[in-house]
Amino acid sequence: MAKASVLTEALPYILDFKGSVVLVKIGGSVMEIESNLDSLVNDVAFLRAVGIKVVIVHGGGKAISKAIKESGHEPVFVEGQRVTDEATMEIVRRTLNNVVNTDIVRRLLAKGANARPIHGNWMFGAKKIESPDRGYVGEIVSVDPRAVNEMLDAGIIPVVTPLATGVDDAHLYNVNADIAAAALAKALKVRKFALVSDVPGLLRVPSDPSTLLSTLHLESVDRLKADGTISGGMLPKIVSCEEAIRAGVKKVHLVDGRMAHSLLLEIFTREGVGTEITE
Repeated sequence: MAKASVLTEALPYILDFKGSVVLVKIGGSVMEIESNLDSLVNDVAFLRAVGIKVVIVHGGGKAISKAIKESGHEPVFVEGQRVTDEATMEIVRRTLNNVVNTDIVRRLLAKGANARPIHGNWMFGAKKIESPDRGYVGEIVSVDPRAVNEMLDAGIIPVVTPLATGVDDAHLYNVNADIAAAALAKALKVRKFALVSDVPGLLRVPSDPSTLLSTLHLESVDRLKADGTISGGMLPKIVSCEEAIRAGVKKVHLVDGRMAHSLLLEIFTREGVGTEITE
């Protein structure tokens, strides 16, 4: 009876979202733990099976740092951004494309979901001019969603790597995955945009999960930035959420990938989990 009750509650949401596009950004920290990633992949496969079109954009920061250390070097960050010289850029490309992306696609295929990688030629950028210089860290100039849309129309789950092709030099540029995901969400005009990471959502007190803000309206964002509630690694997430909402995405969600089936709970239950961001 409990199972039947859950399915009954989910049915209106399934009918409402059928045919819609949901973009899921998976943080690199979530992928470090096998059970977290397996749960998330199950959720994505379920969404596709009930007729919801899903796009995945993934990060991979921890895997990249690990690969850099294995090469005999130490990762270097300035103000939270990875300093990306030529050698580091090659490690970033190889890790994102051949390790992280391949692993997600393989897991989805094993669940019976038709998934394919998209490694490039969807996001175009240019060198981000900053001091001190960060190397091949880029900012987005434009997004071309045609390849993603073609896969969605064919019933395929696109698994997208956040690397930009230089508009002037054709060089690859490392782009913050949250910002890249938001840009693609805007271009696709998705129904929902979910950022899955290793935090419960936006907390008023970072160390206290009981201070979770279940709903955040854009009008409150500047105040929360000013008082330090939104800071550190949460800042680019909220900035990307703001951009997506202002571009027409109805709702953005910060979802805790450490919670089993958090994505399904966010989409198919009245209460949801994490932080919902709306206009």
